[in-house]
Amino acid sequence: MVMGATHAVSGAVAGLLAAQVLPPEWGGPTSTAEVFTFAGVCAGAALLPDLDTTQSTVARSFGPLSWVLAKVVDEVSLWYYRLTRGKRDPKRNGGHRTLTHTALFAIAISAGVSALVTAFGRGAVIGTLFLTLGLALRGLAGGWAKRSGWIAVTLVAGVLAALTWTWYPDEIGSRALGVAVGLGCAVHCLGDAITKEGVPFLAPLVPWSGKRWWELQLPSWLSIRAGGTFERAFLGPVLTLVAGALAVWSLDGVPEAVNDALVQFGALS
Repeated sequence: MVMGATHAVSGAVAGLLAAQVLPPEWGGPTSTAEVFTFAGVCAGAALLPDLDTTQSTVARSFGPLSWVLAKVVDEVSLWYYRLTRGKRDPKRNGGHRTLTHTALFAIAISAGVSALVTAFGRGAVIGTLFLTLGLALRGLAGGWAKRSGWIAVTLVAGVLAALTWTWYPDEIGSRALGVAVGLGCAVHCLGDAITKEGVPFLAPLVPWSGKRWWELQLPSWLSIRAGGTFERAFLGPVLTLVAGALAVWSLDGVPEAVNDALVQFGALS
């Protein structure tokens, strides 16, 4: 999975931004712990679409369990592609970059996670965080994860989820965690759309030129090569800096302190 780190960091950026603008009355985060949970889930979910193949790095996040899940998702995705493909869509032998790389999947899984959080509260929140952190670790620390193995990844994800549990307020204000999952999947697809391979994000609901599984992508002169120089030297570092700045801004009291400093600076000048 060449773009693993970029997918995860872009998911974190999207999650931190969404957490700032999603109103509490719509289930948006109401505490720092919930903001970071929202961002962490979004970062991990930005790798979730690649669980449609056993060849992906994230398919090994939780060892045999995630490998078997990836095998099942691959088969289901291939079945769905064959069921819905148009006359001009080519035959396929695998389900990679089909069902899980669509808007339909992002919406469906978003609704499912939101329903779980509404029904089970804190337990569903921490469970979702644990699973998505395992995926995020594979993307952000791929070298370490490969050397240490899936048991270490599982333990670290579990410890981080448990620490977050102790940080949570008694009353959970955020009920829209499904938005973070759906947003992460959408961000993954956006990242794939700017590469030369493209992504069937609107399939199979929006046919085009006789195809249901056409690729949404930029013109060839604007698209980038996955894992290429532009991604490694520019896009990845910029997204990392933005994620760090947004994380600091999300800490309790930081926006107020910055505002007070600006007011004081204005008074002095």
